[in-house]
Amino acid sequence: MSDLLVRGALLVDGTGAPARRGDALVAGGRIAALGDVGTTAGARVLDADGLVLAPGFIDLHAHSDLAVLTDPQHLAKTAQGVTTELLGQDGLSCAPVDDAALDVLREQLAGWNGVPHDLVWDWRGVGEYLDRVDAGAAVNVCYLVPQGTVRLLAVGAEDRPATDAELDRMRDLVRTGMREGAVGMSSGLTYAPGMYAGTAELVELARVVAGFGGFWAPHTRSYGRGALEAYAEAVQVARSSGAALHLTHATMNFGVNAGRAAELLALVDAALAGGVDVTLDTYPYLPGSTTLAAVLPGWASAGGPAAVLRRLADPAVLPRLRHELEVTGSDGCHGVPVEWDTLQVAGVRDPALGDAVGATVAALAQRSGREAFEVFRDLLLRDRLGTTVLQHVGHEENVRQIMRHSRHAVGSDGLLVGERPHPRAWGTFPHYLGRYVREEGVLGLEECVARMTSRPARRLGLVDRGVLRPGAVADLVLFDPATVAAGATFEEPRRTPVGIPHVLVAGVPVIADGARTDALPGRALRRGAGPGGSCGPRR
Repeated sequence: MSDLLVRGALLVDGTGAPARRGDALVAGGRIAALGDVGTTAGARVLDADGLVLAPGFIDLHAHSDLAVLTDPQHLAKTAQGVTTELLGQDGLSCAPVDDAALDVLREQLAGWNGVPHDLVWDWRGVGEYLDRVDAGAAVNVCYLVPQGTVRLLAVGAEDRPATDAELDRMRDLVRTGMREGAVGMSSGLTYAPGMYAGTAELVELARVVAGFGGFWAPHTRSYGRGALEAYAEAVQVARSSGAALHLTHATMNFGVNAGRAAELLALVDAALAGGVDVTLDTYPYLPGSTTLAAVLPGWASAGGPAAVLRRLADPAVLPRLRHELEVTGSDGCHGVPVEWDTLQVAGVRDPALGDAVGATVAALAQRSGREAFEVFRDLLLRDRLGTTVLQHVGHEENVRQIMRHSRHAVGSDGLLVGERPHPRAWGTFPHYLGRYVREEGVLGLEECVARMTSRPARRLGLVDRGVLRPGAVADLVLFDPATVAAGATFEEPRRTPVGIPHVLVAGVPVIADGARTDALPGRALRRGAGPGGSCGPRR
């Protein structure tokens, strides 16, 4: 690999320090020099006049668990300047597994990850999954042990407390995952079966994570009615266990939370003042994105996908189900009665249902002359729970206020599958830089870059990434601050960004002159086995 001299860039080093004009010499996959480098014999020169040189962006909430193995281009992230992704999110992912859990997870996660039929799922543990990433990927990967998957392995898909023996097994599974390189543990507390864990159970598992210097990243029990109580529970788990806390997609959504971001941030500040290590991430859009089945009540989701489909087909169950969805509000829909006109179909598993994509459940009901609940039920049954949706429940003032907080970082929460996925999967990072930095000035350039680079790197324990300094790994992005923008829209969600011509992973170009190369330099970044161990690729 030849040396590269980036000449005349605006250096935004990721720390929040003022930008400065200068050069960067990349050699052996690392930054060899910064500033006025001068002439370097044999180095390829890249003229960066008018471009910002920044550390590669780190996506703190990604759902690329299978895409990094099956999509060598991975343009959704490489084209944005993302060089590292944090996977294993929301308590449900692809490792650790056994054969029985694998059958359940393939069905349950079809709406998140698709069903790649050519993928050989030949790993079982976290370490084996990370070994597969090491065989070559477009970007680097860090991984969270998924608490819901762990519960599926030890307890099953039932809604009940764990026995002492089952809790011991869950501790062992989390401990093994951490030893094999995970950086922490995730939970999805509105998703079965992780949602069936009580606070005490979460504390016990988070205590294992704390012993390795890792962090707990919960999708909390509510982002609607009860959101503040859910965030308070997360803080309680962190305080009781000693684990650091990262609040994923830390939003305040639905009508009940309009204008209430300050209450969340006050809770975060109080936790910080009390000694809890708290960070959070958000995406810069209003709608959320999940599966249509996710709005079901927890009791209706127990037992796994096959049991859910049986309930949906049982006339005796439907009156209770409908009442909780439309009148009282279910835990799956964050305690808020479903508003069918906010649920827009983003993708379907069965191509025969393609006409539903882009329409809300309410619009589909009007189109067919049926009630919205029946359309909802019919979609779930015919699509075998594989339908994905956008949920239009966000508030711009909340989004802006939360992104200004000093502990905020960036996560896309992007689902990559479906005919019309959320544009955040392809556009989160340039959308921050284009809209919220250049156009509206909500964040300064240097501060926004820090939220995409050094701040997430610190949370992940990446001691030699996320900053521009001699000796750091050359995960780098060059972008034009005058034009950078998300190409992705809600109508065309897979359009690539504007103004990001060059991206390097460990000094290797993955985007060059705006085009994807064929390089696969990404690796698994494993946390060291001891407390506070730093992350890096296996040597």
